[in-house]
Amino acid sequence: MSWSATILTLYPEMFPGPLGAAIAGRALAEGRWTCTAHNIRDHATDKHRSVDDTPAGGGPGMVLRADVVAAAFDATRNGTPAYALTPRGRPLTQALVRELAAGPGVTLLCGRFEGFDERLFEARAIQEVSIGDYILSGGETAALVLLDACVRLLPGVMGAPLSGVEESFESGLLEHPHYTRPAQWEGLAIPEVLRSGDHAKVAAWRLERSRMDTRSRRPDLWQRHPDAADQSPSGARRPNKEE
Repeated sequence: MSWSATILTLYPEMFPGPLGAAIAGRALAEGRWTCTAHNIRDHATDKHRSVDDTPAGGGPGMVLRADVVAAAFDATRNGTPAYALTPRGRPLTQALVRELAAGPGVTLLCGRFEGFDERLFEARAIQEVSIGDYILSGGETAALVLLDACVRLLPGVMGAPLSGVEESFESGLLEHPHYTRPAQWEGLAIPEVLRSGDHAKVAAWRLERSRMDTRSRRPDLWQRHPDAADQSPSGARRPNKEE
């Protein structure tokens, strides 16, 4: 059975969008995953096909109605875990991506306007997830990001077996820098260790660069990593007792 993506949106024409190309598109054509977008507006009950209304208590913008979105959700329920893309959700992490990719698929609800009526989350088993601390015009772009992250991890999608393992965030560290030919370019050389042929030294260099770059570029990640406890205040590794 293929991994299924079910999307509830006001703009179903946005799917699969860019996921219909490159490795995700090939996987879609091969049947490794499916993508079905449903228009929330199809479940509106008035002649104007209204899906939103003014916020209770006043204020700008409009809010997606719980009754209409819930009707769309109920009509398309297929047992996959459901997530609404909202800036109020839990951060999307690689750990969550791996969890979703290992399951049967996912149902995604794409917000618009000021978001969803909160009662939707009280009445239905829908979690909230956010792809970052910024605001988009709608949840569709965020849904594409989540789906791309999941699809690339599905069995057989990526060519090299280790492609999904030796990457940023998989170990809690940023990935090490990469280089390729030519060996010299505009006066800049590939680090000598990477041309040494010594796999142990290459691995050690890559790990150290991952640690250094995570510490300098993403101190928030570094503070949560086990290696952070082994560093002195100056950033140098503390020696073991045996050293």
